[in-house]
Amino acid sequence: MNLAKFARRGYVTAPTPLEFLPNFSRALGAGVSVYMKRDDMLPGAGGGNKTRKLDFCVADALNKGCDTLITCGAVQSNHCRLTLSWAVHEGMDCHLVLEERVPDSYNPEASGNNFLFQLMGVKNITVAQKGTDMMAAMQKVADKLSAEGKKPYIIPGGASNALGSLGYVSCMEEIMAQVFHIGLKIDHMVVPSGSAGTHGGIIAGMIGNNIDIPVTGIGVNRPKLVQEQAVLTVANASLELIGVDVRVLAEKVVAFDDYVGPGYSLPTDSMVEAVKMLAQTEAVLLDPVYSGKAMAGLIDLARKGYFPKGSNVLFLHTGGSPALYAYLPTFRQGK
Repeated sequence: MNLAKFARRGYVTAPTPLEFLPNFSRALGAGVSVYMKRDDMLPGAGGGNKTRKLDFCVADALNKGCDTLITCGAVQSNHCRLTLSWAVHEGMDCHLVLEERVPDSYNPEASGNNFLFQLMGVKNITVAQKGTDMMAAMQKVADKLSAEGKKPYIIPGGASNALGSLGYVSCMEEIMAQVFHIGLKIDHMVVPSGSAGTHGGIIAGMIGNNIDIPVTGIGVNRPKLVQEQAVLTVANASLELIGVDVRVLAEKVVAFDDYVGPGYSLPTDSMVEAVKMLAQTEAVLLDPVYSGKAMAGLIDLARKGYFPKGSNVLFLHTGGSPALYAYLPTFRQGK
């Protein structure tokens, strides 16, 4: 695969660490060794996986002469935070459309990413009700800005289109170079699965490079079959964009929905356990929406024997820890 033919802004200046978690692995007590790909340490205000995707998307926007970024997400969206941060870096305006996936959940005075939106000078926030056609809502904002003489560029939620997902095709190549360098055999990979671009990009990267490592996605919002189809669609769109003739088979895509709990972004006991466990064994901060629920899935699956004893399991940490500060009551209960 030749990713060099696609324009990037160079936001990812060095590989993120790939670390063994010895204390966590011991505390887990499941006979597996857990490693972590630290994409929480990517550049951008607060870090996180969307920087890899925006590296490609913002380059496309600038190449098209755009001066404004428009994107969408939930009310505490890490993707929106990072899109805004790179817009600021590039001297571009940024407009956000936030979906209240939990009714009445948007609070402009909230901490976490809501605070960072204001701190970094977001131009405007439009709040949409749950179930809104978010592409249509963003297009409405774009039409208004175009009429005012601006040149807007719409980035879909999570930057999860074929172009954005190239960030995780590239990440998979980066991971394989790292494990080769240190002489590590990875037996299984666990990834958060939300807007599908990260999960889909990882799978596309494996298919395109003839890598046969099982990948388990831990869904954070949609039913299993819906999520798996979304991941499959993005993965194949990425391979088509790159020019790889092979396509992903449906059976290669696994995205459990057992750890979503009562709904997207709503706390679960297993998420709280996972966040506290990582903080207290490795001083690693997970977020309550994506990496926290994904790690809850890894913990439960490991305890149930899903990974054979002696396995090396790699967890992709997608970042998002600034959102923790919007969940203080959740973590302070029952201290």
